[in-house]
Amino acid sequence: MTEAEHGLDFEAFFETEFERLFQTLYLICGDRAEAEDLAQETMARLYERWDRVTAAENPSAYLYTSAFNLHRRRLRRLVLSRRTNSKPNESSPDPAHVVETRTEVLRLLASLPRAQREALVLVEWLGLTTEEAGRVLGIEAVSVRGRLHRARAALRERFGGIDE
Repeated sequence: MTEAEHGLDFEAFFETEFERLFQTLYLICGDRAEAEDLAQETMARLYERWDRVTAAENPSAYLYTSAFNLHRRRLRRLVLSRRTNSKPNESSPDPAHVVETRTEVLRLLASLPRAQREALVLVEWLGLTTEEAGRVLGIEAVSVRGRLHRARAALRERFGGIDE
């Protein structure tokens, strides 16, 4: 299927999705520079694979799946790097401490395990259904609902006043 048949060109897709992708990644990683870098790299990779993106049932889900996978790969590399280096690299501060001022939302999200945070951001911030979020995360919708339930319960317990 061509771009014209699918009704989607990269520039329009970029204009529509980039800011929301950046904001989502910022909520996930809590670091503005890291979120921008992840969003830009994800878009660059999608541009290289644009024929696959336009052929996908849901190009936005393809985008977020790609971004989350890239973020996970970076986290794995960071963990491996820290394990193999006996001496911490002082020139590379922990990304969680780079941003000095965090909003209350980031503080709340940071208190959650990554899996719960991802589910919460996809459903509450992006407005995806649990089925769509499940496709992005590569899990069943029932697992997304479980993660959401645990995330909301943890937020209520720690901070009070968070409704389901």
